[in-house]
Amino acid sequence: MNFVVSATSLLKQLKSINGVLSSSNTIPILNNFLFEISPGKLTLYASDMETTVTVQLPVESKEAGSIAIPARTLLDILSNFPEQPLTFSIDKKTFGVKITADNGEYQLTGHNAEEYPRTQKLDNASTIEMKTDVLAHAIGKTLFATSSDDLRPLMCGVFCQFSENDSIFVATDAHRLVRYRRSDAKASQATSFIMPKKPLNLLKNLLTDLDDVINIEYNQTNAVFSFGNTTLTCRLIDGKYPNYDAVIPKQNPNKLTIDSEMLASALKRVSVFSNKTTHQIRFKISGSQIELSAEDLDFSNNANERLTCTYAGEDMEIGFNSKFLLDMISNMHCDEITIEMSSPNRAGIITPSKKDNPAEDVLMLVMPVMLNN
Repeated sequence: MNFVVSATSLLKQLKSINGVLSSSNTIPILNNFLFEISPGKLTLYASDMETTVTVQLPVESKEAGSIAIPARTLLDILSNFPEQPLTFSIDKKTFGVKITADNGEYQLTGHNAEEYPRTQKLDNASTIEMKTDVLAHAIGKTLFATSSDDLRPLMCGVFCQFSENDSIFVATDAHRLVRYRRSDAKASQATSFIMPKKPLNLLKNLLTDLDDVINIEYNQTNAVFSFGNTTLTCRLIDGKYPNYDAVIPKQNPNKLTIDSEMLASALKRVSVFSNKTTHQIRFKISGSQIELSAEDLDFSNNANERLTCTYAGEDMEIGFNSKFLLDMISNMHCDEITIEMSSPNRAGIITPSKKDNPAEDVLMLVMPVMLNN
């Protein structure tokens, strides 16, 4: 069984799916890429049992067959080839793989493709279509706020909620929350599921600079994302997502508007002097001025900085985790932000001051930290 393929095209596609592979596989066959050859087409598979990504590319072939090839060895050899056609010759009996290039031959041992796990077709699946850039934006705005606590698996993913009016994506780790809504992405019926972090990271990379339509099929246990020549299948997180809407304060009379880059720069400077455990920054807001201060009593370090802002409300002192705030500001991607507050012990709401896209609605919530006296 033979096929001819471009060295750089094959390497590019293998790199795009390599992120699926886990370094701690207990099933040896999952340390391989699965090659499925058919006339004129090669389909590549990578899987960790929970998530599987497949990608297709054109090749010169007249036969059909399959082989599992060790991922690490294959990536190492391909990354050292200049652009040239490579001929793969596969012995179906011994699973030997011979790669013939312009100036040499390279042999390695593959494995029986029958041992490789295959994805099952979804039963009773629902479907939604959306633009790839909409999904990419949704992942980019929410993924950073997911939890890494395995004891709270529901928070280790993004809650995807579709309806006839809009699509909503929510992430929280109990200290912060992000709600991203799109009114230009709608489903035929209301439904929801929780997507794990790893396949979302893979999707984010695969969707970069892609202008296409993505088809999403899902049931209670799995979801399949199909776009272009790529398909990603993943197991969903089982369980009921917390009622995120209940924790978003509705009455926030104190509103602070400030240049996001100016605030981020000040936070970076002042946070150097904050406690390395709490990352606490004190906000003292009065009139059109905000004073940021931090101290680390263990090392007698402290800093304060004054910024001008637009503020409507009562004078207030409130504490926030600077690391969380910087994450949120950097993921807002806007010139000015508005921080809405009700009291020093209630969550602050961060939104862009102006909407660049009327179909997009971003809300970020951050819990305050208790101030030192």
